[in-house]
Amino acid sequence: MEHTEDRKNKKTSVISRFLSFFQKIGNKILKFFINLYKFFKNGFKKFYARFMDGSIGTKLSHLVMGAGNFYHKQFIKGFIYLALQFGFFFLMITSPMVNNTPIGFKSLGNLITLGTEEGGIIFNPDFTFEIIPTDNSMLMLLFGVVVIGIIAVYIVAHNSSIKSSYKADLDKRNNKKPTNFKQDIKSLLDDRFHVALLTPAMIGILVFTILPTIFMILIAFTNSDKEHVPGQQLIDWVGFLNFSNIFSGTGEISRRFLPVLSWTLVWAFFATFTNYIGGILLALLINKKEVKFKKIWRTVFVITIALPQFVTLLAMRSLLMNQGPVHQMLMNIGILAEGSTFEILQFAADPLTTRIAVILINVWIGVPFTMLMTSGILMNVPSELYEAAQIDGATKRQAFFNITIPYIVFVTTPYLITSFIGNITSFNVIFLLTGGLPRAGGGAIAGETDLLVTWLYKLTIEQNDYNLGSVIAILTFIITASATLISYRRSKSFKEEDAFQ
Repeated sequence: MEHTEDRKNKKTSVISRFLSFFQKIGNKILKFFINLYKFFKNGFKKFYARFMDGSIGTKLSHLVMGAGNFYHKQFIKGFIYLALQFGFFFLMITSPMVNNTPIGFKSLGNLITLGTEEGGIIFNPDFTFEIIPTDNSMLMLLFGVVVIGIIAVYIVAHNSSIKSSYKADLDKRNNKKPTNFKQDIKSLLDDRFHVALLTPAMIGILVFTILPTIFMILIAFTNSDKEHVPGQQLIDWVGFLNFSNIFSGTGEISRRFLPVLSWTLVWAFFATFTNYIGGILLALLINKKEVKFKKIWRTVFVITIALPQFVTLLAMRSLLMNQGPVHQMLMNIGILAEGSTFEILQFAADPLTTRIAVILINVWIGVPFTMLMTSGILMNVPSELYEAAQIDGATKRQAFFNITIPYIVFVTTPYLITSFIGNITSFNVIFLLTGGLPRAGGGAIAGETDLLVTWLYKLTIEQNDYNLGSVIAILTFIITASATLISYRRSKSFKEEDAFQ
């Protein structure tokens, strides 16, 4: 009876923790939307108050960019803002054609339809024919996202014009002369230098990170695959069909997702902790007082880092391939019979052999990084901690397990988390060593050693199934982002930030 009650209590505890976890996630999502609502509400209040309190120039700035600057005789700033507005409306209204695809306000409509003209050949009565091109749905999707980004930048610039005019209003009320263009430039290089530096960075993030990410996410909701080639067939929105196919559909995406995901997590765990623990042990060994020539030992391992990773991986693949140097050596010393095969990577009979081999090769590549980092940490452990432990009568072993190890783990926890996430998205090791092989049964594209990221590569680059590749990318991001946030917020490095200060 007691054992049965204990099992029930444990089961109840697990369920309650599971429900508590999702309750916390729900509360955080709700809090996010509440804060977002407050942000827009406060922003609208400030916008309204500024409109009512501003001068005629500020009120006109809500319609014409730079009007307030002209009103306050800030002519250069006024011309810049007016030119930005003119350029924006010229682009949107004229909608210039790029590869027979408009970019402007028409792009917003095309973003909804993804094209309507299927194209084809029209034969005329005079025995001539006319080729009508098919709408390029992928370009329409891309230009729609770009136009949304342009509109977002324009809104920020327009708001900046209003704020600039209102600032001049306040300067006049305080009996100050509104700043001219030269003074504004001087301010950007002095007390507002952070604005001058961060603005190009924010634009770069928008252009090269945010917009491509949005574009990639939107592809997951289309039927863009090898049967729907942009420019030859129209692409349509399919909603969450691609996501539902993972768990309830048929084909490779449904059959191979869970096996690839499970191997990805297993690989990330062993690839991370073998390198982490191995690097710490190696650093502790080299830093022992009894070990001589410490600099030489460190240099030997640094040399392995200096060699490009892809060179090391290709060299290891060549060494371990069938009829390779290792195979020949094993036959020469009598371990393998003459004419026998030696396959532990791409064409191994047992996938487990390949997986273990890949993890061990990764240890050779990754341990030196952890060793160098840990060596630096060991040199900077506060000596006061050891002195206090010695005064309290602690032995060297007690000091090691209660000071050295906790300090190393405390400092390296962020590295450990980022290393785990990096191994989830590790591409080079798997792709260069095995290429995802051995093959899985049923002619699947994803092999036995494929990770989510290498599977994504095959789906997009080799198979042109961009919709499925985008789905895999989104799920990979959700997994890595969730693992990062949860593990870091539960670590001592986050909860006890000042513990070793």
